[in-house]
Amino acid sequence: MAEGIGSGVILNLAKVSKSFGGLMAVNYVNLSVRKGELRALIGPNGAGKTTLLNLITGIHTATSGKVLFKGEDITRLSPDRISRKGISRTLQVTSLFPGLTVYDNVWAAVQSRKTFFNPFVRAERWADVREKTEAMLELTGLSGKAQTVCSELSYGDQRILEMGIALSTEPDLLLLDEPTAGLSTQESIGLVKRMRALLSGRTILLVEHDMGVVMELSDRITVLHYGEVLAEGSPSEIMESEEVRKVYLGT
Repeated sequence: MAEGIGSGVILNLAKVSKSFGGLMAVNYVNLSVRKGELRALIGPNGAGKTTLLNLITGIHTATSGKVLFKGEDITRLSPDRISRKGISRTLQVTSLFPGLTVYDNVWAAVQSRKTFFNPFVRAERWADVREKTEAMLELTGLSGKAQTVCSELSYGDQRILEMGIALSTEPDLLLLDEPTAGLSTQESIGLVKRMRALLSGRTILLVEHDMGVVMELSDRITVLHYGEVLAEGSPSEIMESEEVRKVYLGT
């Protein structure tokens, strides 16, 4: 049974299903993520991982079941309302403004949360937005590349920048959809080191195919197979599961 919000759970999926015509992409999933936890969501291609993220962020609406965030039912809210509730997300492919600088990309995210605008003050003079932008650039290690056009960044830096942009909205929950996709093994190792510092203490739901990344970063792992939860546990418990090895790891 899914856990209640009183036990420190920030995200609670209760018997969530999603069908597309005759295809059941997510089937009766219960999932609870605690505040401060980094939960990995793994499974073969077509297991329903990205669909589950889409249900959490309002891109899709569940056919049945409920998505609870901080105790509130957000199952049928629009993506923009869910974002303002405190959930942010990165995608499988980069989604930056490639013609803008690193600074401007982060600035745009920070100012999106500004609730009061003085029409007589130019936007670039908003001290609070500027300070938060500079702080996020420092946190991501991209201060030295603030004026670099995003299209000129390495792919690893683009992925870090995306995480910085997502964190700039000050989310209570960050969803990461395959952050190391397209990176070499060596690049992935470098990105993981930077992610460990950047994401420390935050509540994360991570979808990732690279098992090295999953084992290095996650507190707990949920395994999906054909849209259903196959197993759940610590990294060591998942690695020792014969069923998981057979279905996911191919051993």
